[in-house]
Amino acid sequence: MTLLTRFKAGWKVLSLLFLTLAAFSYAMFQGGFVSWFLFYSFLPFALYSFLLMIYPIRSFQVTRRINQEQFSVGQRLIGTITVKRSFPFPLFYLLVEDELNDKLKGVQKLKEPNKLFFPWFKKSISFSYALLEMPRGEHHFKSVRLRTGDLFGLIEKEVSLEVENYFLVYPSTVDLAYHSKQKQYEQGSASTLTKYWQDSTMAVGVREYQPGDKFAWIDWKATARRDSIMTKEFEQMQSHDVVVFIDRSHSEVFESVVSYTASLIRAIVKSGARVGLVSIGKQQKMFPLQADEQHVSSIFYHLAKVDCDSRTPFSAVLGGNYLNKEMKQVTSILVTSTLNMEMVRKLEFLSARQQTFILYLIKGKLHELSKEESVLVERLKQRQVHVNVVKEQDANKRFKEVNI
Repeated sequence: MTLLTRFKAGWKVLSLLFLTLAAFSYAMFQGGFVSWFLFYSFLPFALYSFLLMIYPIRSFQVTRRINQEQFSVGQRLIGTITVKRSFPFPLFYLLVEDELNDKLKGVQKLKEPNKLFFPWFKKSISFSYALLEMPRGEHHFKSVRLRTGDLFGLIEKEVSLEVENYFLVYPSTVDLAYHSKQKQYEQGSASTLTKYWQDSTMAVGVREYQPGDKFAWIDWKATARRDSIMTKEFEQMQSHDVVVFIDRSHSEVFESVVSYTASLIRAIVKSGARVGLVSIGKQQKMFPLQADEQHVSSIFYHLAKVDCDSRTPFSAVLGGNYLNKEMKQVTSILVTSTLNMEMVRKLEFLSARQQTFILYLIKGKLHELSKEESVLVERLKQRQVHVNVVKEQDANKRFKEVNI
């Protein structure tokens, strides 16, 4: 309690004492029915104020119940505050307010997280509120504020009781289909196709002919032995494993970057391929190549808390020593919202060393590629770097790839 708060509280107590003594003095010196009637009429209110002053509202039991333990972006939070007390002292009013953190104060509310009660002798009161479209991130509810007072406003009591709740809001995802042999990502009618490389000089076996196989791949000796067209099966020079790089530089569409990254990771894992994640910012996080549920949960936990706080250029992340030897041999998917000359030069250098990259360039609903970005995209295509421009379609984080 600050010195100013103590002074205000003391001043209100002195004011109440002064009014009580003034009413008593007036009755003593003036006499008569009217003066004593005023004194006895004022006395119950003064007595109530003194009792309220010593009534321990800090002893109230306050609980908060939330409708879910885990949330995704856009889901609704319903909180229920319950206040219980053991002694039913009559309270003229009681204001109950759930104190939200800074991230949640700006969220659209269906019902406000505060309510005014006139409980009188009630031992238990409760109310519910609703927050619409929860934002991604780590949220911590710490306290609930209670406020009450007397009829004259001379005595006011306020206390914040510690009631902690902690939860995460995970990024929203969209349905993408990943086909390991074609490296294809689809959402609606949009798709991205990356050729599946094979070394046609190293045959490791034979299999039955499939539509699309080249005529030169037919193994005539095996065909003659089995009386069925057989084709050579070659060693696959490109792994199905994928490493996703997320650009954590400051961006207006960073939430879309996170959402699309999460969608890609979920689609890749569903296909049976292994996936890793490289996330460089204030907190550097590298997830190795795995495909189990616990691995995906760890990545999504990180994506729920991640922020656009990187001070390292994304091009430097691509060339850094963040990956081990195994991860350097896989396909690298880059998810970013900016494309500049430094990044293009880095990708040209790495692709010349037989490393495979797929770039997803995330744009807002109303944003188009600049002339400079269009030139850089064409330059990357000439270097066999696959570039896909993805535009956010609506508030539900639906995406559509743009033909370029």
